[in-house]
Amino acid sequence: MAKDLLRETRDYFKAQNIPEIDATILLMHVLQCSRGEIPLKLLKMPQDELHEVDRELRRLVLRRQNSEPVQYIVGSAPFRYQVYQVGPGVLIPRPETESLVSLVIGYLSENPTANSVVDLGSGSGCIALSIATEVEGVQVTAVEKSPEALHWLKENSSRLAPDIRVIEADVVDALIGESCDVVVANPPYIPDHEFMTVVPAEVKKEPELALRGNSGDGMRVPMEFIATAARLLKTGGYCAIEHHETQAGLVAAAMSADFQEIKGLPDLNGRPRFTTAIRR
Repeated sequence: MAKDLLRETRDYFKAQNIPEIDATILLMHVLQCSRGEIPLKLLKMPQDELHEVDRELRRLVLRRQNSEPVQYIVGSAPFRYQVYQVGPGVLIPRPETESLVSLVIGYLSENPTANSVVDLGSGSGCIALSIATEVEGVQVTAVEKSPEALHWLKENSSRLAPDIRVIEADVVDALIGESCDVVVANPPYIPDHEFMTVVPAEVKKEPELALRGNSGDGMRVPMEFIATAARLLKTGGYCAIEHHETQAGLVAAAMSADFQEIKGLPDLNGRPRFTTAIRR
C-alpha cells in the first residue's frame, strides 16, 4: 500500500481531470511532511497508521472531487516566499499575481523616497505582506471590505507582518483625506460571460465578490479601484493593477484622465495582464 497510495491517487485524479499535483499536496498535508519525504515516511509507517492515512486521504479526495479547491482543503497557499492561510471567503493567491508584486518592488527599489503603499482589495494579504516583508522601511496599508476575507488578512498579517495597517473599508470611500506613493490592486475583473461559461467549478467556490468585475466587460469594479488610486496617489505616484487579458485597452482608457506613462505589461505567458501608470 505504501508504494501505491500516491500513484493510485494521482491516477484517480488524472481520470477525473483534476491536476495530479493535488494528490501530492493532499498527501503532504495528511503526513505533515515535504514532497520529498513522502516515500520514506510511508515506507516506515506501521500498517495500522498506514490504513488511517489511507482513510483520511480518501476523505480529502472526496472533497477535492466535489470541486473544493485544494488550498481550502489544506488551509494554505504558497505565494512568493511565504505560505498564506486561506479558506472559504477569500481569494486564493495565484502565481501570476507574483509578477504584480515584482513590478511594485522593482519600482520601490528604484525610488527609495517612495515609502507608503496601499493595497486595495487586499484579500488574503499576499500582495501587501509580500511587499512589507521584502522591502525595508516601507509603510503598507491593506484595505479589505469583506468580513470573511478580512479574517484571513488579519490571520496572515499577525503572523507575517504585524506592523502593516489593516483597514476594513470599501475601496470607493477608503482612506478619505490620506495620500500615498504607491497603489497596487488585483481587483475583481472577470467578465460576466466568462464567469458564467468558462470559469471552472472549483474557482466558483471562491467568493464571487473577489472574482466578478460586474458589467458585461468586467470593468465596473476595476474602474472604481482606478478612481480610488487616482484619489490616493500623490502627484508622481505609482499605480500597478492586475486585470483580465481583454481589458488592457479599457484600463488604459480609464486611467488616461489622471495618469501618464501608462504601460501595459504581459504575464509569464505573454498575455496582457498588468498596467502601470504615474499619477499626473
